[in-house]
Amino acid sequence: MTYLSVVIPIHNEEENLPVLASRLSETLTSLNRTVEVILVNDGSQDDSLNIIKSLQKEYPFIHYLSLSRNFGHQNAMCAGLDYAKGELIVVMDGDLQDPPEVLPEMISKAELGFKVVYAKRRKRKNEGLFKKFAASAFYRTMQRITSLDMPLDTGDFRLIHRDVLKSLQAMGEYNKFLRGQISWLGFSQTHIIFDRDGRKFGQTSYTISKQFNLAMTGVTSFSNFPLKMVTYIGFIVSLIAMALLIFALIANIVFHATVSGWSSLMIAVSFLGGIQMLSLGIIGSYISRINEEVRKRPLYIVEESSIQK
Repeated sequence: MTYLSVVIPIHNEEENLPVLASRLSETLTSLNRTVEVILVNDGSQDDSLNIIKSLQKEYPFIHYLSLSRNFGHQNAMCAGLDYAKGELIVVMDGDLQDPPEVLPEMISKAELGFKVVYAKRRKRKNEGLFKKFAASAFYRTMQRITSLDMPLDTGDFRLIHRDVLKSLQAMGEYNKFLRGQISWLGFSQTHIIFDRDGRKFGQTSYTISKQFNLAMTGVTSFSNFPLKMVTYIGFIVSLIAMALLIFALIANIVFHATVSGWSSLMIAVSFLGGIQMLSLGIIGSYISRINEEVRKRPLYIVEESSIQK
């Protein structure tokens, strides 16, 4: 049985791939174990696939999957995990921000009996204040509104045992949030500390909108708090409306005064309209997830592969 599988989603990383393969080779050769690296081409529009094929000739441990289109980072990782044969499986990014050099330390932790070893970031180089703040706020919010013990300042860079993978594959959600799912599964977990490098070449394809969608997937997958929040807001707004109604009646009956004012009326209508749209949007997000789950479409489609499932 293969000792270690390394799963790496690839999307437009033609410049990073040769460096990534070289660094992986140096690190994995030192392990003196049976290893495989599965590069998942997630609908790249550059020359990534051809470079992967050429690297496969130079590095025999490299295998690849090429998906029929861009299915997204989480689904590409799922594709690689489904094909991984290792007793231990590492998932990491292909932009060189996750350093391959820490893999031996992760493996050492796993050999002590830990089923999950996640990489916790000490520093995030070349990242803006907004992204750092948003990431920090997201993880802390998730800890507050869910029962997940999701570690702070971590991403998908982690090592899992095959026992964890089997349990993960049994979770049939269409909308994947792997770091949350792995935390939900439990098992014995520990971490290593590393400095996250800046991106070496090219521009990230993980835009703010994609990050927001992933955050929404995480929230709606593991928390009903937004739905409860809608209920609370509706109750509070109803109390305010009732208080205003009582005030208007008292003013009219007791003081014979009419509460008037176009501005105040428009503000109230706009406020209530905004609350209604927000509430419908939150409810719609959950309904959309139900619709996607019911359709049961495949997470990914493999167009070309050098490895058998």
